[in-house]
Amino acid sequence: MHLIRRGDPHLAVRSSEGLTTVELYGELDLVLVQRVRPEIDVLAREAAALAVDLRHVTFCDASGLGLLVRCAQRVRERGAVWCLVCDQPMILRLVRLAGLDDVLRPSPPGPPPGGGGPGGGPGAPRAGLPGRLPV
Repeated sequence: MHLIRRGDPHLAVRSSEGLTTVELYGELDLVLVQRVRPEIDVLAREAAALAVDLRHVTFCDASGLGLLVRCAQRVRERGAVWCLVCDQPMILRLVRLAGLDDVLRPSPPGPPPGGGGPGGGPGAPRAGLPGRLPV
């Protein structure tokens, strides 16, 4: 596993076996979106498989949803694997009410539906996405 240290306490990134995981912390609102968008955009353009982990996000507004949709679309457009890890009932409800289930495809922590992405091959998200990393 390769830990990429960030100066922002609301963002941690790690890379392991072809999977890049972005963990977000706090409130995913306009202020946080503006702070993390540049790094997330780079990861969406470059990662072979990208998982965005929202387990430590306590709030999400429309700008947060917009960031996630933009990221998911960019990752999929270039044929990479996308995974949104979320176990927060309020955020899952927001995704459902916004009609974004098919775009974001949220999954609980653990093995993603379908055995880890297309073909379940190398670089596909796996069970046990780790918790918070020091930043």
